Amino acid sequence: MPITYPVPAQTSSVFVVVTDRTPTDLSSIIPWRMGPSHRRAARDALGTPRLTLEVFRSTRSPWRRMDLGAEDLKRVRRARHHVVVTSTAPVEEQPEAAQVARAAARGIAEAYHGALYDPLTGAAVYHCAECPGERQDFQLGDDWLGWRVSCAEEEHACGLGAAAPAGAGAEAGEGCSCLVTTSRGLRRFGLPEITLTGLACAHSLCAVTVLRTVAESLLAGHFAWLSTGPRSACRGIARRLRVAGVDYAVLSGIPDEENGLLRVRLTPDVVARSCLRLRLPGGHDGDPRPHHTPGLLVA
Repeated sequence: MPITYPVPAQTSSVFVVVTDRTPTDLSSIIPWRMGPSHRRAARDALGTPRLTLEVFRSTRSPWRRMDLGAEDLKRVRRARHHVVVTSTAPVEEQPEAAQVARAAARGIAEAYHGALYDPLTGAAVYHCAECPGERQDFQLGDDWLGWRVSCAEEEHACGLGAAAPAGAGAEAGEGCSCLVTTSRGLRRFGLPEITLTGLACAHSLCAVTVLRTVAESLLAGHFAWLSTGPRSACRGIARRLRVAGVDYAVLSGIPDEENGLLRVRLTPDVVARSCLRLRLPGGHDGDPRPHHTPGLLVA
């Protein structure tokens, strides 16, 4: 039986540029000081919901409390100005609408020597004069995907707090299996976020790599479906996800537009080739069987 998830009519992206320089003339930057790949699209979208610009004094900015790491959050609060680039567009216009908005934010960050943050992924978007800027073609690995990595048990001895970064607790014993890894960023494209639970804290980076593969495959199918023309408000997908012709994962969950998640359980063959292995609920490793807890993996 397939899984059905709701696809919103439109989605939004927000990018925040923090800078100490006073942003006095944004019209001279957008679109003229942007990379050529998205310059024309930005010119056409500017002033519409697809591309709006707002400037705030840092002390009055609604983006002072973004879900970022401690050092990034300190930089956000210490900056004098926030330039907020927002894009709201029909989901059929993704990922281009988000790319144009981020390209505009890159241009502003470069012009005012600022730092660029994506509140949805909870991370900085890096840029430099020698970098290629925003690509014409979309690649999920270009800072479009973030991860929330935490321990399901607040006081667990592994040392991972509820908001600990990926890689923390790497010295923990391999018996730990309290890790929860959840994607950040897929919903801007109209796709539910994905999560994998019961992981070993010592290998959180491996879990992120595995889930990124799942995200790339799901998003490719999602975009292909959006491109077929008129669509319904929901899309059905098979529970078994195939990657490069191989059964890769089993999906479960009942996603909704507010906070629904797709849960991921790797197939035994894929687990055997990765740095993760299945673990029985009782703590004994062995040949995986249907009675295993879905998604219960350990390094």
